[in-house]
Amino acid sequence: MLPPIAYFVIFKYLPMANAVLAFKDYNVIKGIWGSPWVGTKHFDLFFQNPAFFTLIKNTLYISFFQLIVGFPLPILLALALNEVKSVWFKKTVQMVTYAPYFISTVVMVSIIMLFLSPRLGIVNGIAGALGFDAINFLGEPGLFRSIYVFSDVWQSMGYSAVIYLAALSGIDPSLYEAAKVDGANRFQKILNVDLPGILPAAVIILILSVGNIMAIGFEKIYLLQNPLNLSTSEIISTYVYKMGLLNANYSFATAVGLFNSLINLILLLVVNTIAKRLSNTSLW
Repeated sequence: MLPPIAYFVIFKYLPMANAVLAFKDYNVIKGIWGSPWVGTKHFDLFFQNPAFFTLIKNTLYISFFQLIVGFPLPILLALALNEVKSVWFKKTVQMVTYAPYFISTVVMVSIIMLFLSPRLGIVNGIAGALGFDAINFLGEPGLFRSIYVFSDVWQSMGYSAVIYLAALSGIDPSLYEAAKVDGANRFQKILNVDLPGILPAAVIILILSVGNIMAIGFEKIYLLQNPLNLSTSEIISTYVYKMGLLNANYSFATAVGLFNSLINLILLLVVNTIAKRLSNTSLW
């Protein structure tokens, strides 16, 4: 237990103390604790920033879009694989859907750019052969969210389905036998045996997903950004990176990041409470 405990203490809990930077005007010479206090100055600047509502809207839009599309698909995949009788076909599908998870973010972004390139991309090549004009997919602000979400679902769906397959394997076989005796067909077995069996795992994953809804992946969005799609691709995490590291405005970036984490915490507590009351399943 010591290595993981040490990891969380050193890299997660101790750095939390430096969140006081959000309430100070950071001075490199004086350091974090020696810098003067300014109260909620940086929070006020963020709330009054013209980009505030755009950042919140883009972050929430992409996060909820990803949750709505990405949450049910692994469940459907797991249920479908659970019904497959051919072991060879089942293992093949699992490998094909699971493998993209191990592709690094940089490589994944490169693949997306190559596929969607206006001149050399496969998608535009097929569209051109069918008589359609080439589209600059990554240059269209309205297409950015769909590109991000569906590529992310393709990459992570197989990995997420493993959790539900594990939950399905733990269902008591006698329940299937009882359903068969009662004359239940495949769909009825899924509805009355499989879904209730994986419901606790699904609720926990949903709670964790909602709890991270404001902490949407930074690397992939940042790498896919360009000046043309910035109106829909700029989110809180990329804004914090640009303000904090690129512009060296550490106090302001810390305030924005702290605000983001606070929203995540509130969402986590609310969803956990609702799930506990509705399904008796929760994180605590």
